[in-house]
Formats: sequence, C-alpha cells, structure tokens
Amino acid sequence: QVRLVQSGGGSVQAGGSLTVSCAVYGDTSGGYCMGWFHQAPGKERAGVAIIDYDDTRTYADSVKGRFTIFQDRTRLYLRMNSLKPEDSGMYYCAADPAYCSISPPAFLYWGQGTQVNVSS
Repeated sequence: QVRLVQSGGGSVQAGGSLTVSCAVYGDTSGGYCMGWFHQAPGKERAGVAIIDYDDTRTYADSVKGRFTIFQDRTRLYLRMNSLKPEDSGMYYCAADPAYCSISPPAFLYWGQGTQVNVSS
C-alpha cells in the first residue's frame, strides 16, 4: 500500500514559477512509476509528466521545456516555470508498480490534489 500526500501549489501571475510536491509513504523499493497529472476546470485529467523506474522522464508537449519532474528518496516534485493561465487547475501526483504511461491516467495510487491558479 502506498500513500501520497501533496503540498505546494497556490497562485501566481503568468510567467511565474511554482513547485508542487508529493510525499510518498509506503514501500516503493520494488520500483514504481511516478507521475503528475493536471485537471483543468470542466476537463478530464491529463498527464503532465512521468518518471519511469529507470529515471526516464516523459512530458506532455504542452509543458516541455517549462516543467521538470524529479524525485528524491521520499518525495516527488514538479517544478513549473513560465506558467500560463491554461496551466491552472488541480494537480495530482500518482504512483503505480506496473503501469507507466502518460496517457491515459490509469495509475493505481493518487494524491489528494493541489490547486494551482495562474492569472494573466
């Protein structure tokens, strides 16, 4: 069993930066795929970035060059630079011992979500 507890987020003007993080509780020593997903108001949840068992990172085209996913032993992070109003919404971290794809968002474990607001 894995539990994900998110923190960070908030409000920022367009062009600004934010970092969201996710504390990982439980045994992930067997190798887990970790990811970040975005859900804009009225839209479906969509993949932003994932980091594979071998540290390979995959990004959605919309965030390439602006967002960075990284992790340490106990936390997963998403650093968001050059934020745009369309980046606003809820951000969710996720983990899975087997599934590892940016789409669809079929991960097994999910964080509670963190709100990000980007004003123009």
